Amino acid sequence: MIRFIVIISLFFAMLALSPLLIDEKGYILIAMGETIIELTILSAAILFLLFAISAFIVLKLLRGGFKISFKAWHTVAFASRRRGIANFNKGLAAYMLEDYQGAEQLFAKSAEPAKRQQSAYLLAAAASAKQQLDANTNHYLALLEKESAKLKNSDLASVVVKVKLLMNQERSDAYEKARILIDENHKQIGHDARLLALEIDLCLIEKRFETAVGCLTSARKEKNINDKTVQAWEAKAYYGAFNDIIIQQDQMSLQTYWKALSRKVKQRENVLFAYCQVLAEQNITEPLTKLITPMLKKQPNTRFLKRLRSLPIKQSEALIAIVQKHLHSDNQNAQWLSCLGHLAVMSEQWSMAEKAFRSLVNLEANQNEKQYDKQDLQALAKALTEEGQHQAANEVWFKVNKLA
Repeated sequence: MIRFIVIISLFFAMLALSPLLIDEKGYILIAMGETIIELTILSAAILFLLFAISAFIVLKLLRGGFKISFKAWHTVAFASRRRGIANFNKGLAAYMLEDYQGAEQLFAKSAEPAKRQQSAYLLAAAASAKQQLDANTNHYLALLEKESAKLKNSDLASVVVKVKLLMNQERSDAYEKARILIDENHKQIGHDARLLALEIDLCLIEKRFETAVGCLTSARKEKNINDKTVQAWEAKAYYGAFNDIIIQQDQMSLQTYWKALSRKVKQRENVLFAYCQVLAEQNITEPLTKLITPMLKKQPNTRFLKRLRSLPIKQSEALIAIVQKHLHSDNQNAQWLSCLGHLAVMSEQWSMAEKAFRSLVNLEANQNEKQYDKQDLQALAKALTEEGQHQAANEVWFKVNKLA
């Protein structure tokens, strides 16, 4: 625009100065072969300005036409991509509204046109997984794998989602594929909490308990993994590791493994009870009693006593004696009565179990609140059945059903 104004200004300036040049016209002679062109300086300047203005106008018209044609071409050429992006966005909305069938179709349709193959196939796999369509899920994961192979660096978030989708299928072949993916990204396990969590979960499924135990130290350091989850892993991993050792090797190997654990680990309740569970199941009484006795002599918390009653201790006379001493000091303590009853049931001392649970149930009348739970009533019903008191046992089972 500025150039156009300058040219017009020059044009009018020449017109203004032209009268001054009439007396001194000056001549320009141009000879090309037999053709001779003769011009005054004034007429040459005017022709040049007219040519410049014409050239400027033509250039503007051509550029404007080119812009219009390019815009039209762009509209036609990218219409497919715009539709793909629109379908992708509709798929996201459908997924959020839990229309997983519609979301799957929209994501699959939008993958190629929208140039979002990785995201679209991943979300299509997630949508089909929500419908429990394992074949569809594997199909989209295969397409995703092809797209990922084109890239030099795989997206770790995509790997995590793929592993989760495979593990959620709960099939051996899917677990094998998940294992291959995790092993391919094994170096990332120590740097990514999500992958570490999946590694532990998969190890527990595969019954690779000692490998899972080895990962627990790293899991405890991760801020993104809560303590409750770590404790659940701990209970399963250590129980599996202890059980494998006693089955595949012998009692001495199990005790050696236990002694080799750090004091801090052995003091964790989940680890301790996992070890006690294996000892009780294998009827290894002496080391089991040695472990529980010092804790039982103190004032253990309610959680400890409730977990103790789940151990299948068949020879519990030494532990019963400790509990009875506590009851001598406080014969209406609900926790100790429950503990005594369960220990008596496990050692098949039915009469003692019945008396302990009867006393526990009777505390309700004195304290106007239930001091027992469903597990206590079930143990009482079992003791009464073993004693042949079937009618009384049925009455207790009726109470159990009411608590359910």
